[in-house]
Amino acid sequence: MSDSLGDGRGYPSDAQIALYKVWAEGGAALSLVGEVQGDPSKAEKPGNLVLRPERTDPRFEALARAGTHKGSQLWLQLGNAGAMAYRPIGTPKGPSNLDLDGLSCAALTTHEISALPDQFAGTARLAQDLGFCGVELHAAHGFLLSQFLSPLFNKRGDAYGGSLRNRLRLTLEVAEAVRDAVGPRFPIGIKLNATDQLAGGFTQDEALLVVEALEKTSLDLIDISGGTYFPGAPSASDGAGSGPYFLEFAKKARCLTGKPLMLTGGFKTLKQAQNAIDLDIDFVGLARALILDPNLPNTWLGGGRQSPVFPRFDNPPEGGVTAWYTMRLTDLAEGNAVWGPESLIDDVKAYEARDAARVKLWNETFH
Repeated sequence: MSDSLGDGRGYPSDAQIALYKVWAEGGAALSLVGEVQGDPSKAEKPGNLVLRPERTDPRFEALARAGTHKGSQLWLQLGNAGAMAYRPIGTPKGPSNLDLDGLSCAALTTHEISALPDQFAGTARLAQDLGFCGVELHAAHGFLLSQFLSPLFNKRGDAYGGSLRNRLRLTLEVAEAVRDAVGPRFPIGIKLNATDQLAGGFTQDEALLVVEALEKTSLDLIDISGGTYFPGAPSASDGAGSGPYFLEFAKKARCLTGKPLMLTGGFKTLKQAQNAIDLDIDFVGLARALILDPNLPNTWLGGGRQSPVFPRFDNPPEGGVTAWYTMRLTDLAEGNAVWGPESLIDDVKAYEARDAARVKLWNETFH
């Protein structure tokens, strides 16, 4: 998850360090720190972390220690928001020039694209040196690598656009550069959209072809998700579905690769999780469930079958549910009581006010 608990200057906060220790103590096998940036101008939000050679602060090592408590693993999810970089702190740039309602950006030059694999690789090597257990390349949810895969975002006419093979080129180059940087034994995963759920975008048929191509790489894990944060787009996590969002896709992907598969999104009960494992899915990714009950893995492993009680929201504003859960992450990290859905409007205000305060800190630090 993008926990939004960085300190506003790209460093881990005390609350963020505490959060991953809570999940480690709760029995999570692996936690992923969402959206760790190598380029502060392409951040998703001012609560992201920024890991660069000149910024190897001891707080990163403290985060690694907390997240590996009691044998849990902690990976960094390496991101670049590209066209969806948060404009108050960055400069959106994507595969192509875009001038859409709610989203505009310039196109990356060939020179800028050629620098990206080494940038991801450098961040991965720092993660390894600081004691994190692995990294995940974020190629989902409409961020940069996902934008290159999607014909809706990628209108390029060079070697990085057009055919799926060309649109996949940057992702493969990044994966190869990261592997070269960290060696053969350090785990590298990739988060891949089953679909970006946009008309004219990345489809499930194309995603299955990407899974086939990834089988030939040295990647260690394929984490299946879907959807995009494109302005106004429907969010898979805000849907009314009663089960895992992309299970049918994962079943098809299982036939195309021998690599470990992880399925993330929509799991609410032990029965749903067990069903996925029985279908030869190797890992089940939990997000909101672990906000509501951070001890859920221990409960299920101990034989308990109870599930978190998920709140229901009446007519939430766009992004409101995400804001509510994000503020619950803060409560969880700080040891506060978890509020119910009645706090939604106050939480949206608090979420926006916190981002506004961090924008000032971010710009003081990086501009």
